[in-house]
Amino acid sequence: MSPVGSVNPLTASALTRIDAPLPKVGLAPAGLPVGAPVQGFGQMLDGLVATVADKQDAAQAVTRQVLLGNSDQLHQSVIAMQEASVAFSLMVEVRNKLVDSYQELMRMQV
Repeated sequence: MSPVGSVNPLTASALTRIDAPLPKVGLAPAGLPVGAPVQGFGQMLDGLVATVADKQDAAQAVTRQVLLGNSDQLHQSVIAMQEASVAFSLMVEVRNKLVDSYQELMRMQV
């Protein structure tokens, strides 16, 4: 059977309609229910920066407890520091991509 003949006609008509509603995907930033409207791009970035800051504060608190001798969870301290480091690196890369995109837009001829 040819690839064209194996397509379901109901699915094919839905794919060709431009005004067809997009399916909802079950992915959303942490803490947001699926389908909830996001206030804006700036608020989303502020939330992500706050999340990174929270991870860094938590890692610092766990490390302080280990250094003061109040806790023997050295592995938890190392894990928390690595999570904060990865989150910060991701935030820096997102910022770099945003700056590159902005610069590319500014280079475009109108």
